[in-house]
Amino acid sequence: MLTYPSIDPVAVSIGPLKVHWYGLMYVIGIAATWILARRRVRHSANPLFTPAQVEDLVFYAAIGVVAGGRLGYALFYNFSGFLHDPAMLFRIWEGGMSFHGGLIGVLIAMYAYGRSQGIRFFDVADFLAPYVPIGLLAGRIGNFINGELWGKPSDLPWAMVFPHAGDVPRHPSQLYEAFLEGLVLLIILQWFSLRSPPRMAVSGMFLLGYGVFRFAVEFVRLPDVQLGYLAFGWLTMGQILCLPMILFGIVLLAAAYTRRSA
Repeated sequence: MLTYPSIDPVAVSIGPLKVHWYGLMYVIGIAATWILARRRVRHSANPLFTPAQVEDLVFYAAIGVVAGGRLGYALFYNFSGFLHDPAMLFRIWEGGMSFHGGLIGVLIAMYAYGRSQGIRFFDVADFLAPYVPIGLLAGRIGNFINGELWGKPSDLPWAMVFPHAGDVPRHPSQLYEAFLEGLVLLIILQWFSLRSPPRMAVSGMFLLGYGVFRFAVEFVRLPDVQLGYLAFGWLTMGQILCLPMILFGIVLLAAAYTRRSA
């Protein structure tokens, strides 16, 4: 068993101002995406975007991920709590962000930005998708520091006892997700995007990869206590929300390569 590295959730405290690690991780993810995306267009022979457009796109996406993530959490995972306390939407430092809600928010943001610039939706989506795992990696580390979203009891050597989760060693499911949804998916998408895939293929690979990785980790991650398992004693809300991602990912990949060969 490993010892959980208890870290103060507050990274910086100046008087009444408190900067939480969870929120800081979102800033780090967005900043890293902005830096790497700008570097890509500056070193591309035929860039689809200018550096200024990258800045605007990342700004749009940041708004989409925060607004969509928080609203998605309230609607998908804690609707009764939201009805009881609507102000919870604004207390982001407490945790509680839904990736699937954030994805919907980003899709809307990308559509709005692409429409304003006269750029096709999948040109925007394919450009941004390889950088999304950076934010996922940072966000899952934020979950780990917060000591939330822990896994099922485990006797594996790397199991940990999490604060507020009793004295039982558990799967560090946040780190599993950081590794798979973050690092592994980042490597896959970066490699895939450099092989000149057809339009829609990178977006499809992202949806498929994330959906499969998240669905798998949900088997060892405990569901939100207010929801529990939804069916069969193992099916979670996260898995239900991943099924459309897997399906659409396969459809986009098939459509992309069918159109290329036609």
